[in-house]
Amino acid sequence: MTDKWIMVLKAADAAARWHVHQRRKGAAAEPYINHLLEVATLVAEATRAKEPDLVIAALLHDAIEDQQVPRDVIANAFGDVVAELVEEVTDDKSLPKEARKQLQIKTAPYKSREAKILKLADKVSNLKAITASPPPDWSVRRRLEYVEWARAVAVGLKGASPMLEKQLEHAAEEAQRAAALSP
Repeated sequence: MTDKWIMVLKAADAAARWHVHQRRKGAAAEPYINHLLEVATLVAEATRAKEPDLVIAALLHDAIEDQQVPRDVIANAFGDVVAELVEEVTDDKSLPKEARKQLQIKTAPYKSREAKILKLADKVSNLKAITASPPPDWSVRRRLEYVEWARAVAVGLKGASPMLEKQLEHAAEEAQRAAALSP
């Protein structure tokens, strides 16, 4: 088991290198690695640190989608299980944004348990981010629409992690409240 947790650290290092120039969209423009570490921490907490491959996948979940890291690179470094999970949560960027969003809602119920946990953690992190540091060009309406969309995706993820489901609802409420009170 110790070797698996060494691989978690290697995945964190790879994620930091692959996303080194990427920033969050929020006003604070924080380094993207902060999001990946938050998602991985949420996954580790939700699984009581018993699923290191899932934590590794959480660290790498945006590598294919955002940085075009080939699936084979992930599989060779971290194994097929991790690569399959990353692939399972990767959006097809060749599709228009609205189609990708609708596809997430539609496919959520059919994801593996692990992918559902990862998607929940990702949505929790994103909701927290738009509460603390929303993108400057996002209107109140867009923020509220994001909250509703995240909740719609979460409906299909039910049962994978009651803990993350509660955190998602709390984060959604906070994001909604912050949006409604913003200037």
